[in-house]
Amino acid sequence: MVKPKTAEEIELLRINGDLVSRTLAEVGKAVAPGVTTLELDRLAETFIRDHGAVPSFKGFDGFPNALCMSVNDVVVHGFPSDYVLKEGDIVSVDCGTFYKGYNGDSAYTFPVGEVSPETRKLLDVTKASLYKGMEQALDGHRSGDIGHAVQSYAESFGFSVVRELEGHGIGRKMHEDPGIPNYGKQGRGSRLQDGMTICIEPMICAGGRGVYVARNDWEIHTSDHKNAAHYELTVVVRKGKAEQLSTFSYIENDPSINI
Repeated sequence: MVKPKTAEEIELLRINGDLVSRTLAEVGKAVAPGVTTLELDRLAETFIRDHGAVPSFKGFDGFPNALCMSVNDVVVHGFPSDYVLKEGDIVSVDCGTFYKGYNGDSAYTFPVGEVSPETRKLLDVTKASLYKGMEQALDGHRSGDIGHAVQSYAESFGFSVVRELEGHGIGRKMHEDPGIPNYGKQGRGSRLQDGMTICIEPMICAGGRGVYVARNDWEIHTSDHKNAAHYELTVVVRKGKAEQLSTFSYIENDPSINI
């Protein structure tokens, strides 16, 4: 049985959620052709540590960096590197923090300069599918209601949903129960309760849903090497409307950030 979080725990998760949200915005300001993903990673780590937290991804199961930086056909878990971003790329930036015993986790996929119409559609649909899923994060619903909402929306545009990876609960541990898949049937899966804290994170592919793990045992690529997008928010399950603990508002209200 997954225990709902107390008000005090939710407040600490909210502080972390705010920090990951602001960190993603700082990274977004710097995303541009000619920048390396490792430069962006260093920027994020400095920002997180300057605010009294630590990057929770760094060292997690041996992961070497503060951010997961997943470019183009890398779905998630990409390593920051000397790769130089170029016009037309997309980059999923996944960020985690650890502060006062609790975690924050959020992700946003940024276009690099101008992207193709198909890629623009992929980004828009993936982000919208996240909000469709969030509408189902209600007391008494089930995880399958979230997954069904994400899947049915994304697939209605001809895109596909990664099945091997999913969202998750969050708290003192970065990954807690229940799992939150991005596909499923209504009325199936784990029952959601008021006060449960979860991360919803659609991973949507422009082509087929097949994926494979790279030789570094981390990076997940699309099998057909078509682009994939990834967005993630942390929310509290509520009776009337899910409560967001992380937000894209810092990104989307900043005119200097290319979205």
